[in-house]
Amino acid sequence: MPMDHAQLSQGESLLLTSGFVDAHIHPDKTTWGADWLSRPPAHTLSDLIGNDLKAQLSFQDAVEDRAYSLMRQAVLNGTMAMRAHVDVGTQIGLQNIHGVRAAAERLAPLLDVQIVAFPQFGLLSNPGTLELLEAALAEGADLVGGIDPVSVDGDLHGHLDAVFGLANKHGRDLDIHLHDAGPEGLAQVRAIAQRTLAEGLQGRVTIGHAFAVCDPAQPELGATLDAMAEAGMWMATCALGADPVPALDLMESHGVRVALGSDGVRDSWSPFGTGSMLDRAHLLGYRTGALTDEELERCFRMATAAGAELVGSAAVNGFSGHGSDDRLEFAANSIPELVVDRPAPLRIVRSGRTVSLPA
Repeated sequence: MPMDHAQLSQGESLLLTSGFVDAHIHPDKTTWGADWLSRPPAHTLSDLIGNDLKAQLSFQDAVEDRAYSLMRQAVLNGTMAMRAHVDVGTQIGLQNIHGVRAAAERLAPLLDVQIVAFPQFGLLSNPGTLELLEAALAEGADLVGGIDPVSVDGDLHGHLDAVFGLANKHGRDLDIHLHDAGPEGLAQVRAIAQRTLAEGLQGRVTIGHAFAVCDPAQPELGATLDAMAEAGMWMATCALGADPVPALDLMESHGVRVALGSDGVRDSWSPFGTGSMLDRAHLLGYRTGALTDEELERCFRMATAAGAELVGSAAVNGFSGHGSDDRLEFAANSIPELVVDRPAPLRIVRSGRTVSLPA
């Protein structure tokens, strides 16, 4: 467990931990630091995507400024690395990629940022987006993203041909949003696993949300999880609102690795979110019914070590205790207590220096 502790005065314990990793966040969509956004009702994924586009086109604050506000908040809550999904499409071009990359550069070296070029508004179903996705890889994006090959794009194999083709051509990893549930969603997961093995991308493909694998009642779930494990695929879950969450014991028993993220924070999709991965670990524990110390520690691990393995964060992976140059310091007696109480860090240390950011 990535922790160490020493005694404070008056019997209070100082708990030292590694930093957090946000494995799935959308900083380009946020309204953090901007005016309040009133959200219209949304009953389907199509509604949510449509509302999102309208909101983005109406924002008065630049992508860089909004993204920086949220990413700064994440740093001050102890996040040291994140995987940022950033919209690319004919409706907005590459402006979001440029804005988030600029915000990330303002926070270097305090925050390591991977950017996923994400076709939120469709890939094949939104002609011109595939070319923009490829252009994004040359202009600030690190990974190739995908979204619901069936329900959004209407072409499972065509979508996979496109995203795996880009990943292979440019030597990039893949991270695919998959909201589809039930047997159809599981079939898409298995198809992605098969393609991952066929393309030699084991360990380099992540599925975000993967609601289909969160339903233990599905007859094909076990076979699907085994296929994911064989392909070394990751799942990123966010424990947000009413969205399904995975049965963590089941994921572990099948060898599927799970990391934790924030998803959207104060954007058109949701008014909630704090930019704190400790809050998110708390929510994951609450949503999955964590009771034991081991279960609470697992939630913390998914917000730290698991995410660090996914994104390759040396700062978080390198934590070794009291002498670590990259660490968080909390007033807490244990990791389970930390996850339940969610205190702000007393101190954040990067490269041996206390982190301080101007307002």
